[in-house]
Parts: sequence; C-alpha cells; structure tokens
Amino acid sequence: MRSKIEVIDNHMNGYNSENFAAIRAAEIELGKVIKGRDDTIKLLLIALITDGHVLIEDYPGSGKTTLVKALGRVISTETDLPHFKRIQSSPDMLPGDILGVSIFDSATKAFRFNRGPVFSHIVLADEINRAGPKVQSAFLECMAEKQVTIDNETYVLDELFFVVATQNPLDMQGTYPLPAAQLDRFFMKIGMPYVDKEYEYEILAEDVNVELSEVITRQQILDIRREVSKVKVNTNLRKALIRLAELTRDDDRLKLGISTRALQMLQAGIRGAAYLNSRDYASDQDLKMMVKPILNHRLVARRDVNEIIEEHLHTVVEELHSGRFDE
Repeated sequence: MRSKIEVIDNHMNGYNSENFAAIRAAEIELGKVIKGRDDTIKLLLIALITDGHVLIEDYPGSGKTTLVKALGRVISTETDLPHFKRIQSSPDMLPGDILGVSIFDSATKAFRFNRGPVFSHIVLADEINRAGPKVQSAFLECMAEKQVTIDNETYVLDELFFVVATQNPLDMQGTYPLPAAQLDRFFMKIGMPYVDKEYEYEILAEDVNVELSEVITRQQILDIRREVSKVKVNTNLRKALIRLAELTRDDDRLKLGISTRALQMLQAGIRGAAYLNSRDYASDQDLKMMVKPILNHRLVARRDVNEIIEEHLHTVVEELHSGRFDE
C-alpha cells in the first residue's frame, strides 16, 4: 500500500512531497491551538505560501493574536532573525518604533542602525488602525518591497517576511481608517467570527498551554512559493477572471472595480488554494474559495460588497461551465 505522501506526490505532478507534507503538518499544528477555524487557518497558510500579507478583522478575543503567534512557533529558521515580533499599535507611535532608528555611537564616532521589529520573519501589527497615518505609511515600503529606507540607507528584509495585521471594526474611537493604498498592500482580508458552541466547549475544557512543534522550515516555505507559482491556470479560467473584473467595472453600485493588480493577486491566490488542495492546476473551486478574501477590501460599494462579489462570481462560473470561454 502506498503512503499518503506518495499519493500526494502523484496528485501534485512531481512537486516536492516533503514540502507539501510540511505545510499540511503546519495546518494540523495550528488546528491544535485554534479550534473551529479550519477555513481561517487554510487562508492564512495560502497567503504565506503565495507571499502575501493578511489583514484580520473581527471583534476582540476572537483568537487573532493567538493564531499568528502559533504560526511563528511552527516555523523553524536558520537565520539570526526572531521568528515572531508583535507590534501593539497606538496613536503615539513613530515610524522608527517599527522600522528602527540610527543612533550615534560615541565609541566609534558613527551612527549605528538599530533594527526595528519589522526585521523578523512573522510580524503581527496588532490593531493597526490605532496607529497614525505616518506609521501606517511606514509599512508600505516594507510590505511592498521587503526593504526599509532610513536616512537614505536601504536595509533588506528577510525573504520570508510575512505581515499579519489585525483591526477591530467595532470600536472606532481613536482609530485611523486604513487608506486604499495601505489596504491594497494586504493580499487578503479575512474575518474570525464566533466559533460553534461545541468548539467553544472544547476550548474551555482544554489546557491553554498547548505544545506546538516546528514542523516546517523557512527554506521549505520559500521553496513552496516557487512551486505555487508553477500551478497551472488554464486559458478559460484566466478569461473568467477578466470577465469578473469587467462585471465589477461596469457595476454602478461599485465606486471602483477590480484593478489589474487585484487580478494578479486573485490568480496567485487560486494557485495557492490549488496547491494546498493537493492539485497542480487551478479550478473554479479555487476561485470560489479565494474571491471574497482577496477582493472584499478592494471594492467600495454602497451596500454589502460580498453580496455583489457573490452575484458576479455566480455569473462568471455559469459562463465558465457553459463553454463561453472555450478556446
């Protein structure tokens, strides 16, 4: 009888089975800490393996911080950088508090750069909307280009660099809503609603100090990112993506339709979903899974954006199945 990894390897058309087994092991480890949120865990890992950042939005106490801390604990790294850093945002923060500052060293008679918390593998920006506009802008360069520029000197961040930011939509006092440019830096926005009561009972009954194992390496994640970029997206599915963008651009209920960059991110997202679902090709099922998390913070409407996305997605999938995009 063949092992599970051998079967996975066949489904993945020769992709590294050890890498795939490692990311699935990470999914299992995170499930030990975060109960009843399998979909959220899967989306977080898809963002990680597609090299995108995540904004998590929901009420306090939903497990946002616990999830990201747990992710830092399951990754082993071979660099001297910290696995995980948490930044508690506040209105009085300065850009130097997250990027770092140059300090004059009296011994050497020269300035020395002290690295900020963004110099780590996993960065949690807690309650990012409580930080002022200058601090929010400080995240733009590091999230988009994985580098920090201080006093005309550029410092390169680690290739793994992964940002997860949280915000509480209920309490808006003392907050600074994220501008469109900042929101666009986030690959996806996901929520963490209340879990079912059976999971809440399990959470209350279990020991809160769950031991987690380092089951995936930094290098494996970087290798997986390269494998994900090779997942096949056929011509018909690409045409369906363009059709979806067209529908949103022609919709008077939306102030702004899907941009070309958003389409690129959506294509990357369905590749990541296909990979995590043991396939080397993307399908409309991956599109259904990824369309809302990737687009819901990029579309501005006078009503529920998710309803509009669902409506246009239904149209596109029907056209895809009817053969409209056949070559």
